[in-house]
Amino acid sequence: MNRTANPRAYVETYGCQMNIADGELMEGILGRAGYDIAESPEHADVILVNTCAIREHAERRVLGRVGQLNYFKRMRPEVVLGVTGCMAQRMQDALLEKAPYVDLIVGPDGYRGLATAVDEIRASRGPGKARRRLSMVELRIDEDYRGLEQRRESAVTAWVPIQRGCDHRCTFCIVPYVRGPEKNRDPIAVLDEVHDLAAGGVTEVTLLGQTVNSYAHGDWEFPRLLRSVSRIPGIQRVRFTSPHPNDVTPELIEVMAAEDGICEQIHLPVQSGSNRVLRRMLRRHTVEEYLLTVRRLRDRVPGIAISTDIIVAFPGETDEDFEETLRLVRRVQFDEAFTYRYSPRAGTPATRLPRHQFVPDEVAQERLERLIAETRTIQAVINERDVGRVEELLVEKMGRDEGMVMGRTRRNKVVVAPGDESDIGRYIYVRLTHSTGATFVAGRLPKAAPRRVQWPPLPELAEL
Repeated sequence: MNRTANPRAYVETYGCQMNIADGELMEGILGRAGYDIAESPEHADVILVNTCAIREHAERRVLGRVGQLNYFKRMRPEVVLGVTGCMAQRMQDALLEKAPYVDLIVGPDGYRGLATAVDEIRASRGPGKARRRLSMVELRIDEDYRGLEQRRESAVTAWVPIQRGCDHRCTFCIVPYVRGPEKNRDPIAVLDEVHDLAAGGVTEVTLLGQTVNSYAHGDWEFPRLLRSVSRIPGIQRVRFTSPHPNDVTPELIEVMAAEDGICEQIHLPVQSGSNRVLRRMLRRHTVEEYLLTVRRLRDRVPGIAISTDIIVAFPGETDEDFEETLRLVRRVQFDEAFTYRYSPRAGTPATRLPRHQFVPDEVAQERLERLIAETRTIQAVINERDVGRVEELLVEKMGRDEGMVMGRTRRNKVVVAPGDESDIGRYIYVRLTHSTGATFVAGRLPKAAPRRVQWPPLPELAEL
């Protein structure tokens, strides 16, 4: 077996885009500490599972995966096995009891000390030494990871965290308890990072935050930061996720409309189409306010693609509440919807609601299946409407089939088209020929098309 002189670390990430960025951060920290980054766990000296705590099912799956990875520790007892991220923060020392083979748990504010902790654990191994296990789960109001760099997985696109934690206290959500209160990065540091990315050849960046558009730092608010990032030389596309509907201000919409570099796409979680359920979720917006925001976005940013998150079977949701959610979905016509059954998370206010208000499993599952069917029907109609359009495609990687490349349009549609490795990182123009569900197949065009294609507007929001 070939082994490098340096110890090797493997990071396996689950969950949201912020977790992906955190995984890159951990790899960067370990890389600067002298670790080579492994692509698989087989020969790694350090194995870290970067976890999500949003849903109970995801936690169970990750716990099972940690148990599987213990196989490599049994084969080589010197291996350090760690759990990082939101699940580590939520379970804390109970995780060490539940999984006695885990050596290290690190919450989202503990990554700065990750390499030191791993080194200490590795140094405690050997004859006559007591096995050391460490827990680093203190939430720090001052930790924004200033001065630390991520190890980027892509040379084409980049995640740029601008905010950590959350001040919104939605009653179903564990994030404020595992990531702490909102902490916003210095805007100059953000701009410097994007300048460096552009100098390295990255042309598309996505600004990340739990409620990214609530960003504020001194006299900088999110629209100003977004505009400034979009004007950095070399940056051709800017996205942001995930915004909160409350903070999609007229100023933000005007910036999106005015700046060519900002993509015609937004992920806008609605969670429910019932005002009664939204109040119980403590979402702080109404259905009417959400629909007004959608109308303003479509008026000022023609052709904008809108995706969303929806939870069904929140405690107390009635059949009529659910029908209102279906009506909202039909009115908005989301390009994509991420749909979930409500999952109780210990420590969140919703778990303290009266037990008789919890929706039976069979009812919850039926509602989820109906919602999925509705959103897929709408997506199929939208995709069929898009066939024949010319799109600008940023090629990100090779496709599964030989002679095909994969990328995304400005409207965040996944497309495969003819190409080769020399196209990765380039912008090409394609004509969409057909859809295979969530992915389009396209033919390649021999010359450039207009930078912004003017789509006919979507139908007006229907009164249902």
